[in-house]
Amino acid sequence: MPTCVVDRIFAYDMRYPLKEGAGSDAIHRDPEYCFAVTQLHTTNGQVATGITLTLGDGNQLVCDAIEILTRPLIGMDIEELMGDFGCFSKRVADDSAMRWLGPHKGVVHLALASVTNACFDLWAKRRGVPLWKLLLDLTPEQVVSLLDLSYLEDVLAPAQALEMLRAHWSSRPERSDVLHRGYPGYDTSVGWMAYDDRKVRELTQRAIGQGFSAFKLKVGSLDEGRDLRRAAMLRDCVGDAGTIMFDANQQWNLPTAKRITRLLAPFRPLWIEEPTHPDDLLGHVELARAIAPVHLAAGEHIPNRVMFKNFLKAGAIHFVQADVTRLAGVSEFITVSMLAKKLNLPVVPHVGDMGQLHQHLVLFNRIALGHEVFFLEHIPHLQSDFVFPAQVQDGFYKTAQEPGASSDLRLLSTQCP
Repeated sequence: MPTCVVDRIFAYDMRYPLKEGAGSDAIHRDPEYCFAVTQLHTTNGQVATGITLTLGDGNQLVCDAIEILTRPLIGMDIEELMGDFGCFSKRVADDSAMRWLGPHKGVVHLALASVTNACFDLWAKRRGVPLWKLLLDLTPEQVVSLLDLSYLEDVLAPAQALEMLRAHWSSRPERSDVLHRGYPGYDTSVGWMAYDDRKVRELTQRAIGQGFSAFKLKVGSLDEGRDLRRAAMLRDCVGDAGTIMFDANQQWNLPTAKRITRLLAPFRPLWIEEPTHPDDLLGHVELARAIAPVHLAAGEHIPNRVMFKNFLKAGAIHFVQADVTRLAGVSEFITVSMLAKKLNLPVVPHVGDMGQLHQHLVLFNRIALGHEVFFLEHIPHLQSDFVFPAQVQDGFYKTAQEPGASSDLRLLSTQCP
């Protein structure tokens, strides 16, 4: 196979203003969706794209970090790089100067997500297959070599990770029907905080007509009566058979979270998402016990595998919302998915990538790890900005067929240096 050597790297600050009210929640009232983009060019003409999500000011800081973290990639062949990517990514993440700014969180970790996702996109394009197939074609040994399992040895040592993959190998065909059936989505875009009741109702009815059966509503209003009214309205719209979730986006302190989640419980949500500060591990543990059987979901702001280990071992959350653009990319997403499987918890990703990469990763989770099929979040606001946008039909993500990780952006595809 001819070599595919990285010879040029670019970082792009890409910003996408949203329509009025879209993307709003209890904390982020006027967001601008932005990608800090890593673009890898190779000696044989391949171009790969990696993305991480931010919400406006600060996106350029992530791009600056990308330029620093990608220096070791110049001159590397993608096959050689990915053959031992776990060691390489650990070395980059532990850069002594950049690590001081984290470690393994914030601007630097977001940059690492973009860089890592670009590497996986390039690898899949190099082999001419979509990312999900690339990952499923790897042997258990090759998958483990992609991962940095340091600090997880008490829960998921390399030998245990290898055994998990081997244990599910022979039964893969039993779960491969998801490739043909598609992966079910849930619609977040019906329930943004700034939308009035009429718009939420109209968008929900439209989404039901498009085949969706699960929906998420933003809560955490200063007027809690508004939250309860909207929750009742959404339950009425979707009926007893529909699935609803509530997302507070970290708005409440612990006493408030206890009180309001109990008020929301009669509407039978599948989960309450990000009820309080994302670093408050003990608060989540206490809340999970206090409001049972209502379930908690979090992960969008749990920054790395070590923090996830702590949340999962402590019983602080029930649904694991790992995000490939908030963790350190594809490899750490797989690591967290394996942690969740080890501790018998479902992974329902938060889609900072608008579902583009995650549509590949949930297929790997299902087939290679035996994860139960729940949902993949659907946010359509940037769909037209991707070269190969995720295809959702009758409420299901259709299996991507194009080579790569589905992360190429239209604007950059026409402006390649």
